[in-house]
Amino acid sequence: MDETFQAEQRHLSETYATLVELRDELTQDIEVRHKGIAKDLADMAEEVSLDFVGLDETMETLAAVETLNAVIDAYNQYHDAAIAKLQRVYLLLSQPYFAKVRLIMRPGRPPRDVYIGTAGVTTQDGTPLIVDWRNPIAETYYNQEMGMTSYKVNDRVRTVELTLRRQYDIVRDQLRMYFDTTVAIQDSLLLGALKRHHTEKLQAITATIQREQNQIVRHDDVPALLVNGIAGSGKTSVMLQRIAFLLYRQRDTLDASQVYLFTPNTVFASYISSVLPSLGERNPRTFTWDSFLAELGLSERSSGADGGSASLEVLEAAVPTLELEEEDLRGISVGDVQLLKASQVKAAVKKFSRFPVGRRFSALVKDDLHARLERRFAQLAANDEVQEEMLSLDLDEQVELFGHTIDMPDEQETLALTQTYVEHLYGSAHDAIEAATWLRIDRIGMRILGRSSISAAEWLYLSMLITGVDGRNARYVMIDEVQDYTTTQLMVLARYFSRAHFLLLGDEHQAIREGTASFAEAKQIFATTHGQLEECLLRTSYRSSPEITELFASLLDAGERMSLSSVRRPGRAPVIVSCDDVDGYLETLRSLVAQASTEEGLTAIIAHDRERARWIARKLGEGVKRVHRGDKLPAQGVIVLDLGLAKGLEFDQVIIPDAQESVYPATDLARRQLYTAISRAMHQVSVVSQGAMTPLLKARA
Repeated sequence: MDETFQAEQRHLSETYATLVELRDELTQDIEVRHKGIAKDLADMAEEVSLDFVGLDETMETLAAVETLNAVIDAYNQYHDAAIAKLQRVYLLLSQPYFAKVRLIMRPGRPPRDVYIGTAGVTTQDGTPLIVDWRNPIAETYYNQEMGMTSYKVNDRVRTVELTLRRQYDIVRDQLRMYFDTTVAIQDSLLLGALKRHHTEKLQAITATIQREQNQIVRHDDVPALLVNGIAGSGKTSVMLQRIAFLLYRQRDTLDASQVYLFTPNTVFASYISSVLPSLGERNPRTFTWDSFLAELGLSERSSGADGGSASLEVLEAAVPTLELEEEDLRGISVGDVQLLKASQVKAAVKKFSRFPVGRRFSALVKDDLHARLERRFAQLAANDEVQEEMLSLDLDEQVELFGHTIDMPDEQETLALTQTYVEHLYGSAHDAIEAATWLRIDRIGMRILGRSSISAAEWLYLSMLITGVDGRNARYVMIDEVQDYTTTQLMVLARYFSRAHFLLLGDEHQAIREGTASFAEAKQIFATTHGQLEECLLRTSYRSSPEITELFASLLDAGERMSLSSVRRPGRAPVIVSCDDVDGYLETLRSLVAQASTEEGLTAIIAHDRERARWIARKLGEGVKRVHRGDKLPAQGVIVLDLGLAKGLEFDQVIIPDAQESVYPATDLARRQLYTAISRAMHQVSVVSQGAMTPLLKARA
């Protein structure tokens, strides 16, 4: 028996036992403390007498309440920390760690073994047991540099000597295998992971992040970063690991709700939804372009994504010299109650007419309107009918609104209570002012563009130009499959999230629609809004076999083709078949489906468009499942979907029907579409045509 294996198994068993012990101790501690603290808090609460009769009594009451609140806050902090640690322990019980590095921290010092896992945890006395993969010291593992290497802590570079880089295949407390590796091509964990079959959910790549991927995951925090990677290079996985890295490194200041992720469609969103939870992190806010517009209340309009950016440029040029007209303004109402008349809005606008229309102008007008609204609230609170309405509230309504019942209030107290009542009824008018509903954005836009309507993109862009309203809560915005976005979409998102840092991921060769923005155009847009855009390249395929990689690479220019590679072991040769008639074509598809049904994993028939997907699903019958927008992918079987839905996904086998010239002609767009379809395959790809094969693959037929 391998002595090293035995030693590693002993260490794993000890570590697992410690994790189990931690789990049990934390569980018991939380339960016992929860009961004890709950009783202490109840006793303290009973001792607090609410006495507001005199100044001294009021001060004592407030001090007692403050003490009670401080105890509650301290308990909540302890409880939250204990729960978070317990969650990390549970996460590690399925696989305590996946790697170890042996480091000489300083010359002459004994080496230190650092075990790396998907989460970090310490023993009860504070001794590090397992280091989180996002911890700075774990960078020595991902650097893949034996000997002298370095990592960065608080912007300071620390140099150490790496004497051992070991990977593990572990399930719970059982060591199945270990590998000592130095460079990517010998990355045994990676090669083992690449043998796997498709799963209905994307899996985390934490243990197998390669050096070029790690440079993106741990990249300096820059205003905008473009990741330009070939199909299967792990762009989406890297993006999710990057999100996890940012959430870990900025734990005290960054929340998942401040990260916005834009995905191609809801099928893709479901596909990636389990990665971050598997790393102990919450998913960010996830949108498609359409759901983003719907969130802003713009779903009833045409999206304007494909309308071209010329209209946005016209709007931008017009706003600095824009003069608002009376018909461009409206009053502020809540329900049927008008709180500010259009004439009052006009007066506020006129008051600041010396300023050009824009963010500063709108801020000044809003401040004035808020002040006018407060005066209106005061008038309403002094109204006898409104006061009677407030006094007639039933007891439950009084407690809900004021926190107590009303008992014979004097005139001053009645006025104060009515003011609270009025603000409860009409406080949303302040939100309406902030949202600039007092501006008729539609009318202004139609007047500038000389049209009878404007799109959602145009409305939002003009609103931002005039009011400065934007997504200021967002700290990071991730756009996957960025090659499918138009200049209009990118201009809108770059301006709306102007305060956020962007990560853009895509492959220009997978731009499957006409009219999308080139990477050069994307760079120009973000250079304008964010000052700079850095670019990283990913040129290695981790998804497809060498044979499949070579097939989709053959659709590229010779120079670019030479820079692409696959790290997978050799697999099966692609199947490329031309059929003389429809009957032979359908028989070939049925044969491929029958064969695929006997094998493990998921096979996708990727049709060029929805109509072809519908026809093929009907012809093939019950042997295949048609996947629609919004569906979740099954774990295995044979499915039919259109190319638009297949974007970003991967499958064990791919069958590409209708590969004839009429569907995939010798054009740049068809080349990109075929490249995208082929590159969805991991292990096997079959291309079938009705009649002569597309000239893009004619040499292969």
